[in-house]
Amino acid sequence: MLEYLVNRILQTLLVVAVMSALVFVGIYMIGDPIAMMASPDATELEREAIRQSLGLDKPLLVQYGVFVLQTLQGDFGRSFLAGQPAMDLILERLPATLEMTVLAMLLAVMVGVPLGIFAGLQPKSIISKFLMAASILGFSLPTFWVALMMIMIFSIHFGILPSTGRGQTVMVLGVPLSFLTWDGILHLVLPVCTLAMAKAAMIMRLTRATTVEILPLDYIKLARAKGLRERRVLGVHLLKNILIPVITVSGLELGQLIAFAVITETIFAWPGMGKLLIDSIITLDRPVVVAYLMLVILFLSMLNLVVDILYSIIDPRVRLEAKSR
Repeated sequence: MLEYLVNRILQTLLVVAVMSALVFVGIYMIGDPIAMMASPDATELEREAIRQSLGLDKPLLVQYGVFVLQTLQGDFGRSFLAGQPAMDLILERLPATLEMTVLAMLLAVMVGVPLGIFAGLQPKSIISKFLMAASILGFSLPTFWVALMMIMIFSIHFGILPSTGRGQTVMVLGVPLSFLTWDGILHLVLPVCTLAMAKAAMIMRLTRATTVEILPLDYIKLARAKGLRERRVLGVHLLKNILIPVITVSGLELGQLIAFAVITETIFAWPGMGKLLIDSIITLDRPVVVAYLMLVILFLSMLNLVVDILYSIIDPRVRLEAKSR
């Protein structure tokens, strides 16, 4: 197990190092932030002074070297526009994004797994066919269209749910949380359901396929032949093996939700990292964009590592395969 963990950690560090170079070079080759920051009447000397103060006059390789050294010290630079540390701006928005995406993923798993098991136990039933048809619709509809329809139906037509903002929050250990207040819950319903719809559909189809594949296996037949209750057969023997792909996919999808909930946050005016990213891209605020992407890369890499560890705990064959390579 230790050897497996060391190998995975080294792989994660290599991925982070390579992606940091790609992100830095890609962002710093696009546009000129001086054009956004300097006055239209500024002289070339004034523009050059701003460029020197931001360190943009140095060669790209030197800028990357400075970036790496600062990053190792936990410094991702300062926002060109706000003048504050870029990572501080992102971390201020992180709780809002995490709250929305984690709740959406939990809702997707809570809905998708039971419905997927039901559809797998009775694959030829009318309800199962209806669920599969609904799942195709669920992950085929564009997120922005679903969000707009949610707003039109529940906010504009019925007027029962708010369409923008985060609502009232409560500070817990210095972190603002909205799901602990009724107003915050009402503000969470639409964005959470919008994000959860496609993920629940995907998890339901995955669970159904896994259930149909596992049910004919010998150990399920043996458990039933021993006279075990159907609840134990499904809740222990079947569910444990279903959890392996569900955990893997849910972990990866959670990472994608956190990294790419930009559209949902923009439509619902949710004060998360995605909206900050859009504003920073428009204004060419490079330190904020780079810090955001680095945080996402690090988070996805660590999430991948955690998923692999959980996978190896549930299925020890993963560790054995890693040793044999």
